[in-house]
Amino acid sequence: MEKKTLAYWQDKAATLSIEGRAFIDGAYRDAYSGRTFDCVSPIDARVLASVADCGAADVDAAVAAARRAFDAQVWAGLNPRARKSVLLRWAALMREHLDELALLETLDAGKPIGDTTTVDVPGAAYCVQWFAEAIDKIGGEVAPADHHLVGLVTREPIGVVAAVVPWNFPILMASWKFGPALAAGNSVVLKPSEKSPLTAIRVAQLAHEAGIPAGVFNVLPGGGEPGKLLALHRDVDCLAFTGSTGVGKQIMQYAGQSNLKRVWLELGGKSPNIVLPDCPDLDRAANAAASAIFYNMGEMCTAGSRLLVHRDIKDVFLAKLVEAARQYVPGNPLDPKTSMGAIVDKIQLERVLSYIEAGRKEAKLLLGGDRVNESSGGFYLQPTVFDTHHDSKIAREEIFGPVLSVITFSTIDEAVRIANDTDYGLAAAVWTANLTHAHDIARRLRAGTVWVNCYDEGGDMNFPFGGFKESGNGRDKSLHALEKYTELKSTLVRLR
Repeated sequence: MEKKTLAYWQDKAATLSIEGRAFIDGAYRDAYSGRTFDCVSPIDARVLASVADCGAADVDAAVAAARRAFDAQVWAGLNPRARKSVLLRWAALMREHLDELALLETLDAGKPIGDTTTVDVPGAAYCVQWFAEAIDKIGGEVAPADHHLVGLVTREPIGVVAAVVPWNFPILMASWKFGPALAAGNSVVLKPSEKSPLTAIRVAQLAHEAGIPAGVFNVLPGGGEPGKLLALHRDVDCLAFTGSTGVGKQIMQYAGQSNLKRVWLELGGKSPNIVLPDCPDLDRAANAAASAIFYNMGEMCTAGSRLLVHRDIKDVFLAKLVEAARQYVPGNPLDPKTSMGAIVDKIQLERVLSYIEAGRKEAKLLLGGDRVNESSGGFYLQPTVFDTHHDSKIAREEIFGPVLSVITFSTIDEAVRIANDTDYGLAAAVWTANLTHAHDIARRLRAGTVWVNCYDEGGDMNFPFGGFKESGNGRDKSLHALEKYTELKSTLVRLR
């Protein structure tokens, strides 16, 4: 078996065929306007492809195709086992094309190839498989009713689902939307980020090859215009969005201005990672704290960007943390040995650097803080650690980069207060050997996911994912995700 080295991936990249057109009604199409935009790799600022820049005509065409397919019941009307078999074929095709999809993801988003081959693409295929396998195992209810009635409670597909997804986990986050939406019988219009559209465009063809009928799965690349138009479109029944809280708020307004479409939002985070003095393993906690913020270059909504450390162990723990952080060395994402890739684009790099500059003025820099590897043309940044206070700019605002704020606390009550003192509520963690403290603090933390003595574990599909407060509403993953893409119907049959 050929060892997949840097040379292997570079050779494969040199011959990779990249599709940049939209996928509408079962075929690739240029934008109606003919407009395109350059898809630039953060690895070296090389232009990868010219991608269709979709606008109003493309949105209308995709939504109309999705509606026709839904009304004709070419997908929703299939027996559950038939939909299941098609989605399983699609998941199998994604696995067959693992190297190609992983390479597209790495070139497009700057993610290390070691991650895209083991996490992103396998995770997306598994998501499709998981929801496929659930299709013929979920039923409705026979509700208690007067004896002259039979009362049924069923779930039906909601119709046309628009999915607007982010650039940090392009194919994985998309699968968390289209997997359950398609499993439920809906038609889908997927709008990938203009920063990383390539895997979405490619998997559309694989969906078609697997047997998903024309019009059921459509992909619209482009800037901000398609997302806004989908949110305003009166023939879109549901919009699922992952991205910034600011854009999420706009999408809810657009839904209110149009047809009150269902809106599901998975938004930002400023997640606290609390280390108590009785932490059972400081080394493991330090390694996990580094991974929580530096994995995927910190471009994670669940990033443990606020590290709350008890005063009694602060010095010892910070020494271990800094040592763990030094293991994240920015390098060529095509090298399987690389632990930290490139920031997604120049705009995001400059945004993160502006936060680092603010941190230099209001906090103590413990590690990093500089752009590196500039000669490559790419966008690389050192892992950065600040010792700061909880009211600082870097400790309160979501940075979406490899920047960690370390905050000191003295009591459990203080730690919980600081942890919850944020507009967000996506994730949190606590490290303690005391079972009572673990349960008590977990209950008090206002977050959709709480880890105890770990961070960002349990990556299978069984746990619902989403947040409290301005981190959004609804849940991705798990059977609960199907609730977002269905409508409840009560049917009462009079027997006599």
